[in-house]
Amino acid sequence: MPVFSSHFTISHLEHRPQAISEPMDIFLQLMIDYGSGWTIFYNGPKCGASAPDHLHFQAAPSGQLPIEKEIEEARRLTLVARVEGVPLIVLREAGREVVILQGGDANKVGAAFRRFLSALKRVLVRDEEPMMNIVGNYHEKQWRLVIFPRRKHRPDIFFREGDARVVVSPGVIDMGGVLITPSKRDFDRLDAVAIASIYREVSLEGKIVERAIAAMVE
Repeated sequence: MPVFSSHFTISHLEHRPQAISEPMDIFLQLMIDYGSGWTIFYNGPKCGASAPDHLHFQAAPSGQLPIEKEIEEARRLTLVARVEGVPLIVLREAGREVVILQGGDANKVGAAFRRFLSALKRVLVRDEEPMMNIVGNYHEKQWRLVIFPRRKHRPDIFFREGDARVVVSPGVIDMGGVLITPSKRDFDRLDAVAIASIYREVSLEGKIVERAIAAMVE
């Protein structure tokens, strides 16, 4: 179901795994094709993807996610490294880990992202793609990737029984600040404390993200 008005799914014509490393160039190109008034989304295969075994992105008009406003608050942004000449920035006080790559050269932004992906793989000691969600847009000749590194697909409350269960399965839109539930009852139960707990649980630990960033610049 569309979450926003004019909410599109962009599916690959071929049946390919949901993975971001190779099609990152397409992801960046889509930001130009749609224009500065649009935001492009990516869900990792175990991070809210509606079709986890078929490569797809999403697109929606910009300005509908709280995270898009939060990353404009300069006091909360910290430049921690430059990779391929691209600034790597972290957003503070977000309740979950948020890494931002931004630059005016799509090739360099793509290269910096792949280095971050590779560093996460090394730190996590795994061959498969690290779990993540990505919000991307192109504005004032700058590509921007807002990355949410993940450690879990769903919070524990999703698996509880009876009245203790809350059906919430965070994808990129949820990580961006708009939490979706199938039932109004569950939506009404998601207060600030519950949401903060969900973000902490599904987001990758800050120390691991720091280690990955350090590995990128070694």
